[in-house]
Amino acid sequence: MMFFTSIYWIVDGYFLSNYASSSAFAGVNLIFPVIMIVACVGFMFGSGGAALVSKYLGEQDKEKANKTFSMLTYFTFIVGIVLSIVFFFLVRPIAQGFAAINSIETTQEMIDVAEIYGRIMIGGVSLFVMQGYFHCFFSVNETSHLGFFFSLGSGIINMILDFLLVGVFKLGAVGAATASLCGMAFSTFGPLLYFFIKKDNLIRLGKGVFNFRDIGKSVINGSSEFVGNVSSSVISIVFNIQLLKYIGEDGVSAYGVIGYVCFIFFAVFMGYSVGIAPVIGYNYGAKNKEEMSSVIQKSFIIVGISGLIMSLISLALAEPLAFIFANDYPELLTLSTRAMQIYSATYFLAGFSMFGSGLFTALNNGLISALISFCRTLVFQLASVFVLPLIMGVDGIWVSIIVAEFLASAMTIIIVIIKRKKYDYALKPLMLK
Repeated sequence: MMFFTSIYWIVDGYFLSNYASSSAFAGVNLIFPVIMIVACVGFMFGSGGAALVSKYLGEQDKEKANKTFSMLTYFTFIVGIVLSIVFFFLVRPIAQGFAAINSIETTQEMIDVAEIYGRIMIGGVSLFVMQGYFHCFFSVNETSHLGFFFSLGSGIINMILDFLLVGVFKLGAVGAATASLCGMAFSTFGPLLYFFIKKDNLIRLGKGVFNFRDIGKSVINGSSEFVGNVSSSVISIVFNIQLLKYIGEDGVSAYGVIGYVCFIFFAVFMGYSVGIAPVIGYNYGAKNKEEMSSVIQKSFIIVGISGLIMSLISLALAEPLAFIFANDYPELLTLSTRAMQIYSATYFLAGFSMFGSGLFTALNNGLISALISFCRTLVFQLASVFVLPLIMGVDGIWVSIIVAEFLASAMTIIIVIIKRKKYDYALKPLMLK
C-alpha cells in the first residue's frame, strides 16, 4: 500500500517536471511539506488507533475493538475537515513567507504555483487524512490485500488523470492537485463503505461511543508518526531554505527529485512497520512472548538487508533516476545525480530507526516511539543541516542526512536493547544475553 502510494506522488512530479516548468516543479515541492504536516494527522490516528485496537483484539474484546475503531474513524474525519478549513487561508501567507526569506532566489511563478497547488490540496486534505488512516487498519483486519487494491486503484486514477490534465490539457499544478484528490477519494470512500457494509470483518464500522481516554491513547501511541512526519516536513522546509541560500531554485528542484525517490524507498520501511505492528500488538496483548520475539528479531534482519539493497540500487541508478525528472535541465541533472549518490547511504541506516519507532507504537509506548522519531528528524537532521554546510559547502546538506540517520539508528538499537526486559522480548540474534 505504502509503496504504490509513493509511486503516484512520483507521477505528479514526473508530469510537472516534464510538461510544466522547473519553477512549477519547485513550487509544488516548496509547499508540499506544509500539506504533509496537516495530512499526517490521519496517520497518527491510524497507527496509534491500530495499535490500540490490535491490543483489544489480542485481549479477546472484539466489541471494544469495534467501538474504538468506529469512534476514531468519525473523529479523524471531523478533525480533517476542521484542519482543511483552517489551513486553506494560511497557504498564501506561508508561500509569501518562504519567498521573503530568500526573495532574490525565488520567482513569482514558483510562489504562484505553491499557492494554487497548496490551496487545492489543503481544500481536500480530509481525503488525504483518511487515506493514511485506513492504511493502518487493513492490516488489523487481516485484509492487507484489499488495502493494496485500494491503493493501486487510487494510484491508477491519479496516473491517468495526471496524463490527461497535466500532459494533454496542460493544466500544470491545478491538474496535478486535482488528479491526486480524485485518487484519494477512491482510497477514502472505498474503505469507508467496505468497513461499514461487510459484516464478517474482524473489525467493522458501526456505532461509535465517544471515549476521550481512547482518543488520548491513540494520540499518544501515534504521536511518533505525527512527530516524525511533522518533523520531516519541517526539515524539508529548512532544507529548502538552505538550498535556496546555497544554490537557488535548482536546489529545491534537486531536493524534490531526491524526495520522490525517498518516497519509494522509505515507503518500504514504513509499509513494513505499519503492516507488522498489528502482529506485534496482538501478540503483546495476548502475552505470546515467543512469537513477539521472533517477529521483532526477523524484522531487524529484514530492514537491514532491504536497506543495504536500496542503498546499492540508489548508488547505481542515481543518474537514470534523476534523468526521469531533469532530462531537459542539464545543470539540474548533474546536481541531482551527485546529491542522490551521496544520499544513497541513508537507506541502509533509516530502516532501523523507522522500524524501532513502529515497534514501540505497536507496544503502546507512544512516548519512546515519538522520542525516536523526534530525534531522528528534528534534532539530528536540523543540527546537521545547519552545521555541515558551513564545513563542506553544498555537499554538507546531503551528508547531513547520513549523519542524522546514523545517530538515530544507534540510539534506536540502544533503546530496544534496554527495554527488552520491560516488554519481555528476546534479542538473541542481535546480542548475547
